[in-house]
Amino acid sequence: MSDHPSEPTSGPGNPRDTAAGASPSKGSPPASRHDPPQDDEAKTKPSLNFIEQIIVDDLQSGRFDRVHTRFPPEPNGYLHIGHAKSIVLNFTLAEKFNGLCNLRFDDTNPTKEEEEYVRAIKEDVRWLGFDWEDREFYASDYFEQLYEWAVLLIKKGKAYVCDLSPEEIREYRGTLTEPGKDSPYRNRSVEENLDLFERMRRGEFPDGSRTLRAKIDMRSPNLNLRDPVMYRVLHARHHRTGDRWCIYPTYDFTHGQSDSIEGITHSICTLEFENHRPLYDWYLDQLEIYHPRQIEFARLNLTYTVMSKRILLELVREKHVDGWDDPRMPTICGLRRRGYTPEAIRNFCATIGVAKFDSTIDMVVLENAIREDLNRRAPRVMGVLRPLKVVIENYPEDRVEELEAINNPEDPSAGRRKVPFSRELYIERDDFREDPPKKFYRLAPGREVRLRYAYFIRCEQVIKDEQTGEVIELRCSYDPATLGGKAPDGRKVKGTIHWVSAPHALRAEVRLYDHLFSKPNPLDVPDGGSYLDYLNPNSLEVLPDCPVEPSLSQAQPGDRYQFERLGYFCVDTRDSAPGKPVFNRVVTLRDTWAKIERQQKGNARR
Repeated sequence: MSDHPSEPTSGPGNPRDTAAGASPSKGSPPASRHDPPQDDEAKTKPSLNFIEQIIVDDLQSGRFDRVHTRFPPEPNGYLHIGHAKSIVLNFTLAEKFNGLCNLRFDDTNPTKEEEEYVRAIKEDVRWLGFDWEDREFYASDYFEQLYEWAVLLIKKGKAYVCDLSPEEIREYRGTLTEPGKDSPYRNRSVEENLDLFERMRRGEFPDGSRTLRAKIDMRSPNLNLRDPVMYRVLHARHHRTGDRWCIYPTYDFTHGQSDSIEGITHSICTLEFENHRPLYDWYLDQLEIYHPRQIEFARLNLTYTVMSKRILLELVREKHVDGWDDPRMPTICGLRRRGYTPEAIRNFCATIGVAKFDSTIDMVVLENAIREDLNRRAPRVMGVLRPLKVVIENYPEDRVEELEAINNPEDPSAGRRKVPFSRELYIERDDFREDPPKKFYRLAPGREVRLRYAYFIRCEQVIKDEQTGEVIELRCSYDPATLGGKAPDGRKVKGTIHWVSAPHALRAEVRLYDHLFSKPNPLDVPDGGSYLDYLNPNSLEVLPDCPVEPSLSQAQPGDRYQFERLGYFCVDTRDSAPGKPVFNRVVTLRDTWAKIERQQKGNARR
């Protein structure tokens, strides 16, 4: 199977009888356990995408009387956001048409597959909010049936054992402009092919020495029909079948037959399988078994990332990232650890829709989905990433006030909380300028600002390090009549900044994540270049000692917050400890990369 973001997708019913050999006849799908939707009602809905319209037409014409899809990942890596699009599409199609969706693992390549990946895939699908119930299947469930079907094709003169090496097969295959050449082994007798195929199964031949190939047309304009390989010799232990098999079917030979066994109606695949559809149909027609319908849609391409499991595996193995769940990775587990919600990912998939032509989605669309979701649900708190100490000289040294703060202005039911206020505070270093530029409305010598939920303060004195000249402390005064942010004399301030009480602050590590790559399309490289040339050196900044408000001492792994004025953050699920939280930045409050790009374009024009 392709390692692409969105592998072909669909689901099975539970026709285990078929796996035993009783295949439904072509054109008569298994009986449905669900009624189809009202056709007239479905057809008038304006939200129908092209796949939904095909399904409605199939139900109205009687081609199918139900909807059954499947999501068939290959367990050779962790799923990523591209797979999420496929998962959401297949399960929601089944839900919309009162149908079923199966989870089927395409485990036909034992050298790359692991049980770890199976567990991770199931966790990801469940986390996204979908349930395949009792319909968990594996291509390896069907190995015996697939073998019998291969024997049937040999008996019909439609398959033969070939001794060409993989290199020779490629050479004989031809090109897009030149026809292929027949293998010298193409006309072996049925008896010889049956004998050799049985001996392949018994393990008499070394890896790569022989293949079983379909006998179709070496001159076909579609290269996939030029006698494709159905089985290869591979002495490798399988994670489910152990050493029982030493020949394994190819994905093309497994795909359609697995769909047929499971009673799939609509086999949803990404566009790279469009040229494989004639082969999908050929196998089913030659075997004369129940025939699902394959439909292709555009895979997900996203800026500033890659969607190849091969490349993602390289990033992990070469330690460019900290594992599959590194929050910079586009994997579902990486997004989950970073702080994305399943609702945001499902909404993102709904926003980008389903198309027939490839395009690239800007990363900001995904980021806006999580911003919108967390804006509604995330509690507001105050934290300081780069602290600068403030001492309010006219505030009593032994006094501590409990000020009331709003938990979420978007959700009145979230209530309010108390935050301590004292003589010594921390503010963001960026909220002070000794020599402020024009339109800088925050704190500066002699200038007054509003402290969020608290008082007006004025900077009276700047304390610097004697050796470096760095500003290390501000001496300020406050106006006790301005509690709540308003002055009784009507004077106005233009800036409001956040703060944390120094004696009460909880110390936390904060990890600022950014795009993994600095180029929108990291695979667009010049000759001799590599996608690694575009790894963003600033994709992670670790701030080890950030003061945050004490309410966060109760934060649990996976909890999400908005740090006021800074962005959305999530408690890391792997490295946090009680009383020592680690916060991952999920996303900034605004699209900072868009601002940078606008500035760069403006500079170029000038």
